[in-house]
Amino acid sequence: MKVFRVEQATKNTEEKLGELFWDFFNRSETEIEDQYVKEVIDSLVAKLCSENKIDFNYIKLHILDKDEINAFALPDGHLVIYNGLILATENQEELCGVISHELAHIMLNHIMKRLVKETGLSVLISMTTGNSGTEIIQETAKMLSSSAFDRNIEKEADIKAVDYLIQAEINPAFFANFLYRLSYHDINTNKYLTWISSHPESRERGEYVIEYCTDKNAGNKPVLNQNTWETLCEKLRN
Repeated sequence: MKVFRVEQATKNTEEKLGELFWDFFNRSETEIEDQYVKEVIDSLVAKLCSENKIDFNYIKLHILDKDEINAFALPDGHLVIYNGLILATENQEELCGVISHELAHIMLNHIMKRLVKETGLSVLISMTTGNSGTEIIQETAKMLSSSAFDRNIEKEADIKAVDYLIQAEINPAFFANFLYRLSYHDINTNKYLTWISSHPESRERGEYVIEYCTDKNAGNKPVLNQNTWETLCEKLRN
């Protein structure tokens, strides 16, 4: 019973933190409400979830109208993707690679582990009970959206992402290509490359993604037809 109460308290804390952090971004950014855009991205997430036995209803997808190349996860299954990141991908397979990486962080419980390690459980609980100032909430939310996990955690998420992609019959080589391509950008002068600036070993990551999937049977069956993908990009550009 003691273990059950601890687990339940942790779950309640995670749910409240998810709502708290999402409320911060929801108030400071603009969420894209275009039904076509939401349904198309939703279909990619749904495919990855269904093929990997992830509860699709647990994932709370948010698409923000912002030029930054960024995506990140928040507690309690919140998945945030910026418009800029979608347009930075050259095809749906690259986007699925990034989504898989963030799903891996969610399913491996990386977000809560990091929050407890860097912020402390008592501070997190005080945040959910309204006994913490808005400044610490803002700082913690920005930390989740703009700084990487340590190298071992990122590699764990990348490898799990490759497994997700292969299971969904999406070739992980596209994800590696995305990492390679963005690693050549000057991240010190381009403020919009948030996802890459918070993942500085992008070329190294691309290499071990390729190495890991070399002996895997990685087919590729697009989730979307080409016209759907092109219409999505056109809507986002406008």
